[in-house]
Amino acid sequence: MPLYLTFTFAFLGFTCISAARVVLSLFALELGARPFAVGVLIAMFYAFPLLFSWPIGALSDRVKPRWPLLGGAVCGAVGMAIPYFVRTMPALYVAAALSGLALALLHVLAQNLVGLMSKPAERARNFSNFSMIGASTNFTGPLVAGLAIDHTSHATACLFIVAIWATSGALIFARGKVLPMSKRHSGPSTRILDTLTDRKIWRTLATSSLAQLGTDLFQFYLPIHGHAEGLSATAIGVVLAAFAIASFAVRSVLMRLIKNLGEEKLLAYSFYLGAAGFMLVPFCHSAPPLAVVSFIFGCGMGCGQPITLMLMFSHSPQGRTGETLGLRLTVNNLMRVLGPAVFGSVGSALGLFAVFAINAAVMAAGGVMALPEKPPPDAQ
Repeated sequence: MPLYLTFTFAFLGFTCISAARVVLSLFALELGARPFAVGVLIAMFYAFPLLFSWPIGALSDRVKPRWPLLGGAVCGAVGMAIPYFVRTMPALYVAAALSGLALALLHVLAQNLVGLMSKPAERARNFSNFSMIGASTNFTGPLVAGLAIDHTSHATACLFIVAIWATSGALIFARGKVLPMSKRHSGPSTRILDTLTDRKIWRTLATSSLAQLGTDLFQFYLPIHGHAEGLSATAIGVVLAAFAIASFAVRSVLMRLIKNLGEEKLLAYSFYLGAAGFMLVPFCHSAPPLAVVSFIFGCGMGCGQPITLMLMFSHSPQGRTGETLGLRLTVNNLMRVLGPAVFGSVGSALGLFAVFAINAAVMAAGGVMALPEKPPPDAQ
């Protein structure tokens, strides 16, 4: 079945990306890289998704997905093979950049395929399942990376990731013919920027980027707060694990929550939980309460990206779903690049409490923005 095929190669590809982040970061430290160089290395994973998610989305509306997906698998495999043969920092940068290009191709095309193959009544369930696959790879990827490094070496661990990419590519090559492409736009020709005049589109873009910003900053600043409170690395890891567990758990019941509350109201509530999480962190000084707060935050933000993905697909013009989903990922990645820099400056100038307070206010504003709009008084 094409949908399960999509889920399978998405799982394999996202596992590769998660594993590559760990392997390349540890490989860089093994080579003696400084923290700044490791930060640049991680940023390379997002360079191509930022630049090319939108064009890739437009491409996905015009061609069959088999060959672009296969190209992504090849990019990922070639990229991770390079550090095995050339064990230098420039080689790691190239590997990270090519892995980012593979991520851009996989992410845009896979989520568009899920939407295209889902009937309206099934869309919430299928996007929820897709988001659970992404969440599960946050566990499987680092696990593969850790086991491979501990039992072989950093360089050989890269070959394990190459093997997974090769498996994904072989699957796409053998069965990719069954994957559908977008229905061609039958109405008058429009530019994608024209769709931004639709309030539903830009509201969804705004809430999606805020959900991404909140998630990234929480995962970045919570360890800093924990370290300042004297928590061990293990304790901080447990606190972050509570966030991951909550995200997976809430996505497992996402369809039921949407049925009871509706997509937009649930999204608003998820932002309010996110705001509560940010506000509570500065008042927690040990691992157990921080883990509870992390779990609360995960329950909220675990809903954010799946729901904005559903809303963006449903609001997309016919035949332009890939392009609008690519635009969403471009905005999200732009926020991932700019957000840490902006709030890093805030933290340096005003302290961590100000960072958490401002983020709480931003999350609360996102909740207000996400609330369903009331129909005009004369609407029937």
